[in-house]
Amino acid sequence: MMRIKFALLALTLVSCSSEMNKMDWKTLSGDAPIVIAHRGASGILPEHTLAAYERAIEMGADYIEPDLVITKDGHLVARHDRYLSGSTNVSDKAEFADRRRSDPAHTGLDWFVEDFTLAEIKTLKARQPRDGRSKTFDDQYEIPTFQEILNLVASRNTAARQIGIYPETKQPAAFARVGLSHDESLLNLLALYGYDDADAPIFIQSFELENLKRLNELTDLKLIFLTQSLPDFGLIAETVDGVGPYKKPLIGKDGVDTGFVKEAHSAGLAVHPWTFRDDQLDETFADIETEMKAYYELGVDGVFSDFADTAIRVRDAFDPNE
Repeated sequence: MMRIKFALLALTLVSCSSEMNKMDWKTLSGDAPIVIAHRGASGILPEHTLAAYERAIEMGADYIEPDLVITKDGHLVARHDRYLSGSTNVSDKAEFADRRRSDPAHTGLDWFVEDFTLAEIKTLKARQPRDGRSKTFDDQYEIPTFQEILNLVASRNTAARQIGIYPETKQPAAFARVGLSHDESLLNLLALYGYDDADAPIFIQSFELENLKRLNELTDLKLIFLTQSLPDFGLIAETVDGVGPYKKPLIGKDGVDTGFVKEAHSAGLAVHPWTFRDDQLDETFADIETEMKAYYELGVDGVFSDFADTAIRVRDAFDPNE
């Protein structure tokens, strides 16, 4: 399933921007960039919990981002990693002590989501995994299923505001090795909630291009390739609608635009860099406002932020015509 129509449409929107006064930004469409709540309001609450997603929605985030892993019995749940020790209280659960094991893709011993049924996962509680952030809300919230997240979004959508969703397929190749697949279960569940065409407020993201190639054959939903380096834009444009790069390749240490965004846009690809954190600044910038303004000035089409309220505040105060 080719992505050419989407790319050409985006480029047409850019070329017509002089005829449409609202299109003042340097983004692919000319509209203001979207703010993606990275793992929910993860700067404040334990990531990937319904409470974190709801707080992000209250902040005004355009999209919320669930990372999806798979339980032993095939349910999609929200965790950033397959291993569970960093973001849950699994190590305190004596009944699961014998589940701790090694894994080829992980250093040391840990507990892995694919060894647990959904019922067992539901006995765990979420914890704040990042040092320096509040642990006040640890052990208060369950691990949500993707369906529960979709229910939350549906309950908060109104005629005036549609909240987007930005799921990531986490380590699909590793899950495939044990007979578990994101693809059909993800798309079937999305279809139940009306996410079934290219105009739906959703992006599906992955670091694994092979997974995105499979999804490209199955759906018209927008796809994003995650990367930490400079990709072959022309090549990936055949499969995806945009790229989600690590932010540093977009601006050099000297603060100069590397041309990444322009090159991606020329291939018809949206650019959504990650991750902006109020409490972890890039050394190039004095404060989070200066950092975010620099990326908005590049014309990025969206940003992943642990603090969606900050990203929104800086965006709304930014004048793209200056």
